[in-house]
Amino acid sequence: MSASIATTILACSLGAMLVAATPMPKTSESPAQQGPGNQVTPATTPATTPATTPATTTPPPPTARPTGDATQASRSGAPAGVAASSAGGAENAPADAEITPKLEEAVRKGFEYLRRVQKADGSFGEGRYGEHIGVSSLCAISFMADGNVPGRGDFGDCVQKTLDFVLSHASETGLLVSDETHGPMYGHGFATLFLGEVYGMNSDDDRVRDALVRAVQLIVASQNDEGGWRYNPVPADADVSVTICEIMGLRSARNAGIKVPKSTIDDAVRYVRECQNPDGGFRYMRDAGGSAWPRTAAGIASLYYAGIYEDESIAKGLEYLKRSAFPRAGNGGPAMSMSMQPHYFYGHYYAVQAMYLAGGEHWRAWWPAIREELLARQGADGSWSDGQNGNAYGTAMALIVLQMPKRYLPIFQR
Repeated sequence: MSASIATTILACSLGAMLVAATPMPKTSESPAQQGPGNQVTPATTPATTPATTPATTTPPPPTARPTGDATQASRSGAPAGVAASSAGGAENAPADAEITPKLEEAVRKGFEYLRRVQKADGSFGEGRYGEHIGVSSLCAISFMADGNVPGRGDFGDCVQKTLDFVLSHASETGLLVSDETHGPMYGHGFATLFLGEVYGMNSDDDRVRDALVRAVQLIVASQNDEGGWRYNPVPADADVSVTICEIMGLRSARNAGIKVPKSTIDDAVRYVRECQNPDGGFRYMRDAGGSAWPRTAAGIASLYYAGIYEDESIAKGLEYLKRSAFPRAGNGGPAMSMSMQPHYFYGHYYAVQAMYLAGGEHWRAWWPAIREELLARQGADGSWSDGQNGNAYGTAMALIVLQMPKRYLPIFQR
């Protein structure tokens, strides 16, 4: 089904859709790819206005980093047998020397690369993902991870241009899409996340609020009976990969004061849990299928963003992730070949979030390893190469990962 047909169908359902004011739960008792990583290898009131206070009005300063001994990972991989997560994750418990001069230099080079390749209309992307709203949103989020926002920061102008681009492609149905490519809900999820982060940092722009509210309504209306989402904005089938994109968009919007139904989140949590295999990994869809580390990282992150922090599914998923994808370059070994890593940046984008939200030993072991691996992969022009989705995408994902310790983006706070 094309995006245009899907949006026409969806327009009929949006007029009757109601959104409740209940925030996402913070409990471990919520009910329970032919996409990235698919290698076998809430009472209701209309959500037309946001809550009166956004999550934050200015980017918070980076958290102070304590000195002291940090436990290092063994050369054979990350340590096992630790709790699913530490209280508060890594938000208020940094590892030693998280940000280094080498990292800052690499980030600056990456920013300069993205500035050079940004198009006149504010978009990013190349090839089949040219002027893609999802890739463009991720690039803007990477700038925001360093505190750049419209009107502020060395790269605030880049964020503003992308914001204008995204808003210019916000439809009346709520769908955020810049082209007719297959799978508009991927781009919609990332664009909703971007708008949520912008609105959470500055609630003065009514255009952002209105587009964000409609985007959330569309996500809620297109959730299927299983509790998930897939490529098109209609409640048909679902997969883990698209589902996590929508969960993150909903979490960002809720953090910024936009109303999200509790029932939508509960159903999404149930769906994600039903996609987990006995080995701790996650399969692409609810029916039988093999585990893969990129979608396992996405599955763990989705549970955290649904407000679940202590759960057997998370503990099992973290152990699977450490067994299957612990960064080798930062653990005394060579960086794995890009050709051997399908959906490498997608996977590590979610994996670093999962380890940051888990905190404790998970974060202390994982962070230096992935940091060094990514630093070793940066090109001379400041980019990170991604043969599947383009270098703007790879660079944006790498920059978001490398800036997790800066703690600027509201989405990464518990």
